[in-house]
Amino acid sequence: MISFFTAVFYQPIYNVLVFLMTLLPWADAGVIIILCTILIRLILFPLSQKSIRTQLKMKEIGPELEAIKLKYKDDKQEQAKQTMAFYKKKGVNPFAGFFAILIQFPIIISLYSIFRSGGISKIDPTLLYSFVHVPNHVVGMIFLGFISLTSKNIIFALLAGITQFFQAQIITPPPPPVTPGAQKSLGNDLARSMTFQSKYVFPILIFFIAYAVSAAVSLYWIVSNTFSIGQELYVRWQYKKQAKAAK
Repeated sequence: MISFFTAVFYQPIYNVLVFLMTLLPWADAGVIIILCTILIRLILFPLSQKSIRTQLKMKEIGPELEAIKLKYKDDKQEQAKQTMAFYKKKGVNPFAGFFAILIQFPIIISLYSIFRSGGISKIDPTLLYSFVHVPNHVVGMIFLGFISLTSKNIIFALLAGITQFFQAQIITPPPPPVTPGAQKSLGNDLARSMTFQSKYVFPILIFFIAYAVSAAVSLYWIVSNTFSIGQELYVRWQYKKQAKAAK
């Protein structure tokens, strides 16, 4: 399992960081992390784009989906069957966004592992691919001349939490409305709970995690969250444009 993690996540990210060091000898580690984060998010863009478009499609078909749930409310097995058939008919995969979220965690763990042992100021040649060479200079671990990327930084941790909060406000779909007199639904209650946690609990959790590790990981979170916000707005604009053109 450790060798799989190293081969699939740790080593590729390590090599990207070292390659950027070689390409940009003037850049400190902060600049390298920012560029590496943008590169990672661009690679993941097709996956993230699919996830966002799925969410927008789910919002469109929401009323029809609720009608199916109401029609088969007394037969949960048939309700599940009809729901999945409806998803298939509409070409929607409700689980499309899970992988885009889950893949962020091994990336963050990889960055934490890299910078926990001093970052990229000391290169381990055994981890490099054949086409990546050890730079002939030492990269500075001080971002902007005064922020140590290997140490904790409360300002960066706070910015990580704030950007996560704004990202959640934009990307988290509204919870199912509470209809007076309607029968309680475990699914709707769970959806409302998940919405609340995504918008308010998770950003606070991100702050504490970011502060507990290093400024390098916090910087990745800040850039990644900012990229996600821009990506969400762009894909929404693109989706609406295509929807208007199709009418």
